[in-house]
Amino acid sequence: MGLSGIPASERVHIGLFGMRNAGKSSLVNAVTGQEMSVVSDVPGTTTDPVRKTMELLPIGPVVITDTPGLDDTGELGAKRVSKAREILATVDVAVLVTASPVLTPSEEELVSLFKSGSVPYVIAHSKADLLSERPSLPANEIYVSSVTGENIYELKELIGKAAEVAQTERPLVSDLVSPGDVIVLVIPVDESAPKGRLILPQQQVMRDLLDCGCAFVGCQPSELAATLSALSSEPALVITDSQAFREVSSILPESVPLTSFSILMARYKGDLESLVHGAEKLDGLKDGDRILISEGCTHHRQCKDIGTVKLPGLIRKYTGRELDFSFTSGRDFPSDLSGYELVVHCGGCMLSEKEMLHRQRGAGGACVPMVNYGVAIAKMIGILDRSLKPLGYSSSL
Repeated sequence: MGLSGIPASERVHIGLFGMRNAGKSSLVNAVTGQEMSVVSDVPGTTTDPVRKTMELLPIGPVVITDTPGLDDTGELGAKRVSKAREILATVDVAVLVTASPVLTPSEEELVSLFKSGSVPYVIAHSKADLLSERPSLPANEIYVSSVTGENIYELKELIGKAAEVAQTERPLVSDLVSPGDVIVLVIPVDESAPKGRLILPQQQVMRDLLDCGCAFVGCQPSELAATLSALSSEPALVITDSQAFREVSSILPESVPLTSFSILMARYKGDLESLVHGAEKLDGLKDGDRILISEGCTHHRQCKDIGTVKLPGLIRKYTGRELDFSFTSGRDFPSDLSGYELVVHCGGCMLSEKEMLHRQRGAGGACVPMVNYGVAIAKMIGILDRSLKPLGYSSSL
């Protein structure tokens, strides 16, 4: 897959933070080598986060976000500051841009936020060309100049080192199989499937299986019985779209391990154990309870959309309750979840691991259970333990 095909969710997310007119936008442009952000001497020129996907050596594919100044004023300024703090919770590496060799109390507060969030960070003293004296700095701080280009390369190297600390290797499916195994992938092709292509989790699972020396066979649910008969032995694992769980589980012998793309993504992107616990709330819902169904991507809604149509219908049928559903998509996720009894979230394939975990922590902090699409569906059709077993989990965690 070429660079242009690498989704933002799989890139290192780097956020530049600081006060107004600290030189963030100029530094972003210098680091990226292009006019990504508008530059002005007027404080507060950057009013909304500006994102850019690119390749940044020595790191590789990244998303760079230029944030509004955290000392902005007024009602609009408060919203900008809130948005910048929201970005901080989702980045892998933070860069504090400061115009002074000595940090202000507000900048010190930012550093405290980096530390409390366990975010690796670099401090860039951005106006080195204007300094007559340069006190010595710790290893993660550097003098730079967007005007002269001084230490821009060295800054990239520092960010790269911080990114190495931030990056974690989570297996998608490779740790569940062995080289030479044959895996069956059940992929429905209906009105909700993207025309002429596969969705990201399906692509990622295929690539992971190829990388670990496995073979896979793809089929639609209606072709599963014939596919199993054509194999010389039982497959090592069957992975299905969660929407086909009922049909697939009725066909598949109990001896064959079964899970779904969504459940694999739940483990890959977030805290699966917490999501499994969240499924218990489905048994305790009452009439009038508010349920948030959230998707990490934005797409054209079909008449049988899983998030807005199929899941609400399945939940109503399972619970027998009259429930109040709300829906969000993309980056539109409430900061206050206290009014909800349950959050039902997609697999998060278009969100970074950091952002998915941030959403889960937000729900946990508000004492609102969160469950993943695949986990919820498996729970409601009675195969949750079967779908978790290949991953070494059970509903009694």
